[in-house]
Amino acid sequence: MGHHYELRSDSPPVGGGNWQTRGPTVRHEGSVTRAAFSPDGKWVVTACADGTARVWEAATGKPMGQPLRHNGGVSSAAFSPDGKWVVTASADGTARVWEAATGKAVGEPLRHDASVSSAAFSPDGIWVVTAGDNRTARVWEAAPGKAASEPLRHDGSVTSASVSPDGKWIVTASADHTARIWEAGDRQSGRATAAA
Repeated sequence: MGHHYELRSDSPPVGGGNWQTRGPTVRHEGSVTRAAFSPDGKWVVTACADGTARVWEAATGKPMGQPLRHNGGVSSAAFSPDGKWVVTASADGTARVWEAATGKAVGEPLRHDASVSSAAFSPDGIWVVTAGDNRTARVWEAAPGKAASEPLRHDGSVTSASVSPDGKWIVTASADHTARIWEAGDRQSGRATAAA
């Protein structure tokens, strides 16, 4: 049986402690779909169904740079390991890499033939892995936006993809009722293979 927790200032926090809102509230024009801290904790990135993502100063709630704009809802946003870039994924069929401080696009859009549900950086920040409704995950060079491998295929929409901490493996999750682990292999040659 599942549990539902609602955290309010007058309800005790899950697991003890004293959970209270301590910082600013940041707002979008639509539903906020994702929020994440930068690696140093100084910034927060939010993704929104209104087609934007924003980077905010965590302490003040002040927006940093310009909005990160897509032509469809933004489902995912994450910082690079060094905090200099943000990657977003959108229902417009693209993922984008942006300068975190300015909101300027870095390289070309990372294109799928359908909605992109998630995007994440590799631990070294050189690669981005994306998951799409077109039944594929893709590995990209982050800065130029070039495909770095053949598509990693499933029999249903790929709902998430991430890279292992050592950068040797990619895990994908799909609506086809599977999660697959792929050996990252030699990304320069475009080979990623399903793990045995």
